[in-house]
Amino acid sequence: MHFDIVTPDASPRSQIQHRIDRKTKPVGALGRLESLALQIALIQQPEAPAIRSPQMLVFAGDHGAAKAGVSAYPQDVTWQMVENFLAGGAAINVFCREAGMGLRVVDAGVAHDFGVRDALIDAKIGPGTENWLEAPAMSLNQVERALQRGRTLAHELADHGSNLLGFGEMGIGNTASASLITHCLTGARLEQVTGRGTGLDDSGLARKLAMLEQAVARGGRPSEALKVLSEYGGFEIAMMAGAMLGAAEKRMVLLIDGFIVTAALLAAHRIAPEILSYCVFAHRSEEPGHAVQHTHLGVEPLMALDLRLGEGTGAALALPLVRAAVGFYNDMASFESAGVDG
Repeated sequence: MHFDIVTPDASPRSQIQHRIDRKTKPVGALGRLESLALQIALIQQPEAPAIRSPQMLVFAGDHGAAKAGVSAYPQDVTWQMVENFLAGGAAINVFCREAGMGLRVVDAGVAHDFGVRDALIDAKIGPGTENWLEAPAMSLNQVERALQRGRTLAHELADHGSNLLGFGEMGIGNTASASLITHCLTGARLEQVTGRGTGLDDSGLARKLAMLEQAVARGGRPSEALKVLSEYGGFEIAMMAGAMLGAAEKRMVLLIDGFIVTAALLAAHRIAPEILSYCVFAHRSEEPGHAVQHTHLGVEPLMALDLRLGEGTGAALALPLVRAAVGFYNDMASFESAGVDG
């Protein structure tokens, strides 16, 4: 599949940086907010940077390996948590409300029939993936369908006026899937990228690692993104990767959440490396593989709050920082306008 992503024009960089440096502050005094303002101004040029109709998409899907005990929670928790999202009771609902962010839940492949519901997008590829211990998680055709559906969702949001998209996920077993994807696409050892997920104890973590090693013994360590997603992905991870690529095609700001979301980004980045210019990395989670992902991509997150919930919570918490970066760039006085000696 081809995605038409254009790296932002870098020629105005020095002009934008000069404007940042001439604000009424010592050079660099706003730290990471300054590089964030520079990034967003480059993405949105020639317009003055602005955040319009920010949206959070939470992609949900079930994993066949969950039935084999790779998670501390049973598979039914996936659809039960989707119901919680739709009822407005989850952490991501609270944080999106606080941040002034729209929220939609995408059923990419949950083994449950939700019917027609407000705030739910029915994009189901199938009722959960296959068990990657025994067979590829999905066919290449299903991967391509998930990527295209995600791309379409992002394009539709952009066409309705949104220019920032946050990414979250829900799927029991998806930290194991993310570990396998990260292992394949970064070359890191499995034990470096395998954590406790939803709260495994030591014996549970050892069992999870043994299952991941069994999966790799079956499916190998492919390096091509579509093949990796086919062997070990979830429908929610593949569709999220497609939405990321589609959002970058539309020059949206991408707010990247935790370990599973960044695994989807690894696949998207392998397909189109130009996507990285549009990504704002919200936080570093407690999952050990998340730091490995950031190092591989050569990026630093905005925050480290010891989060390990997923759902897009870190991305929603980062939105006020994005607004602050845009706000100071647009509204803070310069030395010249304020009559202050520089």
